[in-house]
Amino acid sequence: MTHVVTEACFNCKYTDCVVVCPVECFYEADSMVYINPDECIDCEACVPECPVEAIYHEDNVPEKWQEYIQINAEKSQELPVITEKKEPLADC
Repeated sequence: MTHVVTEACFNCKYTDCVVVCPVECFYEADSMVYINPDECIDCEACVPECPVEAIYHEDNVPEKWQEYIQINAEKSQELPVITEKKEPLADC
């Protein structure tokens, strides 16, 4: 199982979650971060760190954001890993 970053992260991109990840499974795009489902160990360390509540266990992703399960899987394959905290985007 894995966790999924959903639309609540879009144009916000807090990165508090990436610094607590023990396996470095977050990947950064310009507007948000994504979780690689093949690398996530389901530890849940990232969930309470997200101030906008954008991260869900894949079994609990709200219906309106179900597409983000696949989006995370695809985007994490093509983006660079992120392991350090950065300033959030202005639209938060």
